[in-house]
Amino acid sequence: MDENYRRVKFNDVFDEKPDGSLSPKVPIEINGVNFNSGTTFSKGVVFGGIDFHLYKNRDIAIQNSEVPEENTDSTVFHIVGFYKE
Repeated sequence: MDENYRRVKFNDVFDEKPDGSLSPKVPIEINGVNFNSGTTFSKGVVFGGIDFHLYKNRDIAIQNSEVPEENTDSTVFHIVGFYKE
């Protein structure tokens, strides 16, 4: 990835529920598809072309211009990729 992206921890963006499902902590956008916090992703289910469980615990590349210093209700994290382990 290059300097146009900010590296964030997976667990800073997603919450893992007791049943193993994932839920974004902030609104996210990936491949043109938007998901609000509270959306739940079960293992093996593809959203926006991605099974997020396959990238669990990997760092995420977010567009730098889209990440403010503090998260607000209007913050949307534009995910552009995942870093290799």
